[in-house]
Amino acid sequence: MAKLYAMYKHPADAAAFDRYYYGVHVPLAKKVPGLVSYEVTRGAIAGVGGASVPYHLIAGLGFSSLSAINAALVSPQGQAVAADLGNFATGGVDVFMADTEMI
Repeated sequence: MAKLYAMYKHPADAAAFDRYYYGVHVPLAKKVPGLVSYEVTRGAIAGVGGASVPYHLIAGLGFSSLSAINAALVSPQGQAVAADLGNFATGGVDVFMADTEMI
C-alpha cells in the first residue's frame, strides 16, 4: 500500500474551507483512478506535548502502490483535483507520498 498525504494549512475562513472541501473537493477526489481509501483528521490537530501545528486538516489517500499514485496524479481526474486546490486551500497545502506497511 502507498499513501498520499495532503496536509492543509489553516485557511483564511475555516468554515468556508470545510464546506467546499467536503461538498466539492472530496467528491472530485474520490473519482481519481486507483484510489482505495480516503481518510481525514477530525477536530484540532496537535503536536506531541500539545504543541501548535500549522495544519487545519490532513487527508490520507490510499493506493496500491506509488506507481498507482503517480498514474492517478497525471490522469484527467488527478489534474482536476490539483487544479481545484486553488479554489479553497487559501492557507496552502503540503503534499507527500510514501510506501506504507502494517507492522
